[in-house]
Amino acid sequence: MNNRFTVNQKSLMTILASMQPMCTKRTTLDATSSILFNVGHKELILKATDLEISLQSSYQLETSTIEEPCSFLVSGRRIFELVKELDGLIELDIDGSQLALHAGSVHLSLHIKDAEEFPPFPERIENLMQFDAEFLLNVLNNIAFLIPQNNANPALNGVLMEVSKTGLKMTTTDGHCLAQVSASRYTLDEPRTWLLPRRAVFEIKKLLEGLQEPTIFVGTCGSQLVFSGNTFNFFTRLLADPFPSYQAVLEREGFAPAVVDRGVLIKTLRRSACLLSGQFIATQFEFSPETIKVSMHNKEVGHLEEEVPMVRFEGARLDIRFFAPYLLNGLQVFPNDQVSFYLKGSAYPIIFQSSQKDMELLYLVMPVSATAGT
Repeated sequence: MNNRFTVNQKSLMTILASMQPMCTKRTTLDATSSILFNVGHKELILKATDLEISLQSSYQLETSTIEEPCSFLVSGRRIFELVKELDGLIELDIDGSQLALHAGSVHLSLHIKDAEEFPPFPERIENLMQFDAEFLLNVLNNIAFLIPQNNANPALNGVLMEVSKTGLKMTTTDGHCLAQVSASRYTLDEPRTWLLPRRAVFEIKKLLEGLQEPTIFVGTCGSQLVFSGNTFNFFTRLLADPFPSYQAVLEREGFAPAVVDRGVLIKTLRRSACLLSGQFIATQFEFSPETIKVSMHNKEVGHLEEEVPMVRFEGARLDIRFFAPYLLNGLQVFPNDQVSFYLKGSAYPIIFQSSQKDMELLYLVMPVSATAGT
């Protein structure tokens, strides 16, 4: 009885599920396929790492007869798959090299290993700033879609996070498009810049969606960035390559402002994308004060000619070609019924903008040549 503790199946499942991406990734160390259990009299702390990202989660035990804290390793995948098939309260007994699980009439056991095999885990977090969790999730949802998976330039495979006295900026680009969210309410006296890898961004998104904690702290631990809640610490290594200098391309001097119905334009772009058939073919856009004339010809599939009413346009007639999916991808994250944008000429990008109460969203798309796809 001296080595028994009790957990709730649903609570343990949530933690084990969040650790699967780490303990199922192959690394140079076999121990990273295991989850480290630190069991005390009142609290269970679990740790998982794949040497690039790491997660520590804590759980208040339902009951525990453990007098002296103990640690051990257990296969992350196997305990997850077993706990998934259990219900209600689970009693766990540590008996030598075995971890026994009891739930109702079910009795199972797993082999455990010495905790010393686990790689060193990040410690000594220095918290720098505090975020509203819902805001942070909203920011990541607005920009994460644009992060490439395996761009030849490693710096593009992540999110640039910049914080200074003037506010926060988070930027992504794939070389053709750029998405940026900025907010003045989050500041640091000493400017800091971090380049978060794509994988870490999506794992943070999952944590924010699943754990539903109200507040998130961001800090550092050595060379790693840390996102923390009441019950977890998520650590990530950072990308070392320099992010492209993007400021000049966002300048809007000489650009004409315009407004269009977002839903109508999205439907036109979807129809244009349907005719691509996997090919990179430019769609032509003729902008005027009254309409946007949209045309695209795919000699193997078909032809599109449409007119989208313009709500407002303060410039001269412009002919510009864009790849329709690039426009469509960004417009789908804008919340407004009408979307504002800026134009200058056939060699300049289109810049969409949405100002909300707590942040500003920019989405930029570069034009393509008239011969794209031929």
